[in-house]
Amino acid sequence: MALGKDESRHGMWSSRWLFVLAAAGSAVGLGNIWKFPYVAGENGGGAFVIIYLVCVALVGLPIMMAETLMGREGRHSPINTMRILSQEGRASGFWGVIGWMGVGAGFLILSYYGVIAGWALYYIFEMARGTFDAVTPETAGQVFDDFLANPWLMLLCQTVFMWLTIYIVGRGVIKGLETAIRLFMPLLFVLLLVLLGYGINSGGFQQGLDFMFRFNWSSIDADAWLIAMGQAFFTLSLGMGAIMAYGAYVPRDASITSTVATIAILDTFVAVAAGLAIFPVVFANGLEPGQGPGLMFVTLPLAFGQLPLGAVFGVVFFVLVSFAAITSAISLTEPALAYLVEEYNAKRARVAKSLGVLCWLLGIGTVLSFNAWQDVKFFGLTFFEAVDFVSQNIMLPLGGLLIALFTAYVMPKAIAQSQLGATDGPLWWLWKLLIGLIAPLGVLVVFIVTLFPCAQTLSCFGA
Repeated sequence: MALGKDESRHGMWSSRWLFVLAAAGSAVGLGNIWKFPYVAGENGGGAFVIIYLVCVALVGLPIMMAETLMGREGRHSPINTMRILSQEGRASGFWGVIGWMGVGAGFLILSYYGVIAGWALYYIFEMARGTFDAVTPETAGQVFDDFLANPWLMLLCQTVFMWLTIYIVGRGVIKGLETAIRLFMPLLFVLLLVLLGYGINSGGFQQGLDFMFRFNWSSIDADAWLIAMGQAFFTLSLGMGAIMAYGAYVPRDASITSTVATIAILDTFVAVAAGLAIFPVVFANGLEPGQGPGLMFVTLPLAFGQLPLGAVFGVVFFVLVSFAAITSAISLTEPALAYLVEEYNAKRARVAKSLGVLCWLLGIGTVLSFNAWQDVKFFGLTFFEAVDFVSQNIMLPLGGLLIALFTAYVMPKAIAQSQLGATDGPLWWLWKLLIGLIAPLGVLVVFIVTLFPCAQTLSCFGA
């Protein structure tokens, strides 16, 4: 039986709020928990937060709205949605590259994301058995180094995480995605609030508050704006097909504008609350808020180990991280899975298993990048670094740029207005300005600077 224009063969979100939670779950990931709080503190504190919110409004939100409306109009996987939209706009088949690029980027990111998320699962166990109780900095660092040096243990953790992800997506939109979102997202918020309360009472809350929110306009320069634009784009899971895939399941009566704004608010709330939960614990122990895996897997376990009930709250923290990781992982899986189900008319569970095995196999390269293959380089990068560079620095910004241009200049005006519930007027022309000029320019700058870091200082051009 043919599906109606407002139906997806994969199922539909039962309400607007389920899409909000699903998309927020996609956006809220490992980067929110360690990266945003740190870059805010290092780049002007409260001043950076303000320019970040400006960049979200000017770059992130317009592209997220575009992805959502494209998904809801096409009602298919990103690949087939772009095929449908190109035909509706009587456009070149070239635009289909948006769908393929999003699906490919999501698959590549998931291959290493599953590995790193497996680290969080391992640390739940390590915190629970008291490994970090009153531990020294040297021992905390050694625990992490020993873990990375053990490919079999890393592989086991990756396998558990990937199995959980594939089990969820294989059950479908309602039984799988929606059920997981209903469970994990409320728990994520509850755990975050528990940790926030713990951070407030840790003794270092004022230091953490000052680090993240002290207004330091003297630190705001071109670099800070570039970091803010990049964070605004990457934090919302744009360009990887996830939002377009989830948009295909959005009810017709849901307002895209207000829904996407709500998602951005939730995403920012989690990032800020995570920082206010993490940094007080770090500062209470006189530790440095280092960026990246070192903060999450060395500094924080060390800090929890010095505090009363630290092991308990350390377990809570890594459960929170795991929840954030799994909601992001299922969104990374959905675009490729939806396409394969459509293309081969296959059962969803069977496709999920096959896709999971392929992604798991590719992830072995990331596992080995930290031990047996750490000296194997591709253009100076390890396997993990190469996959991360291609997906994050090339495919995602290029995909976001093309999405903006397609929506602004190729998609028929009537379709965009219908999906947004808009008519000719000031708001419509503001939308056209944002999606047709400001957002593409913002992403283009991010693309150039991430691809050619020397462009940030103009050293590429001999300046």
